[in-house]
Amino acid sequence: MISLDCDELFSTWRQQARWLLSHQIDPARVSWSLQRSADMFATDEAISEHQGPFQARIPLALIALLENASRYRGEQRWSLLYEVLWRVSHGDRTAMLAGDKLGSELHRRIKSVQREAHHLHAFVRFVAVPQLIAHDEKSENPQHVQSAELPQYVAWHEPAHDILHSASEHFIGRMGQQRWMIATPQDGVYYDGEQLIHQRICPASWKHLAQNIDDPCGDLWLTYYSHIFNPARLNPKVMQGHLPARFWKNLPEGMLIPALISQARTGKQRDGQASKIANKPGKRITLALDKPCLQDR
Repeated sequence: MISLDCDELFSTWRQQARWLLSHQIDPARVSWSLQRSADMFATDEAISEHQGPFQARIPLALIALLENASRYRGEQRWSLLYEVLWRVSHGDRTAMLAGDKLGSELHRRIKSVQREAHHLHAFVRFVAVPQLIAHDEKSENPQHVQSAELPQYVAWHEPAHDILHSASEHFIGRMGQQRWMIATPQDGVYYDGEQLIHQRICPASWKHLAQNIDDPCGDLWLTYYSHIFNPARLNPKVMQGHLPARFWKNLPEGMLIPALISQARTGKQRDGQASKIANKPGKRITLALDKPCLQDR
């Protein structure tokens, strides 16, 4: 068995896969270890580290598919990619298609990665970093300044796949030249106003800042969210399909959602409004949801 370690980098895996193909090594003889080692070509078999004689022609479309699927965290993360590559390199391009069993799993992983990138765009909540106050001896008014080393906005996110580096480029256009940072349990990104810096191992200082910063507008946002919540249109299953429960703990409004769902189930759906509004004086109109609609005659 040939045991390889690509350090969870597609570029390294691609180099290893090219080496494997050149020696015509079947996927059944290869495994990728999750343990990082100094030797990229660690193996139990005596095989040359130099390229072999076989040269395979690989379509560029397949490289793009494999790179997207490589961001998926799961079992056989890298082995499946090599299986697809092996079949295509030997003339079986059906492995790239969703109709094939192996290709179906490949495309399922790509869709899962794309969905996770959408979750990053939708559920990241940036919080403004407090400004420092500088006192000028010649002026009575203090000035608000901020260190160039600190980001202006920070966020904490917990993605299920390795999408942070590629998907966070979305915020460059949204945030302009402002400095911002996103920290995750695995990696982190920092935009300094000119370039996006990716740290594969998120620094402890980044994690601490992103997880412990207080939002000065948090109470205002919670009040707003609780008032725009429409219990009459609530469908918990559909809502969790678009907003998975695993993200609630990191959203400021997440602590409100269980109570709002419970209140909707216990009566608010009859009024379609929050209790403070439904209890105000005025003529009450009962919704006859169980009666058939009147038709024009």
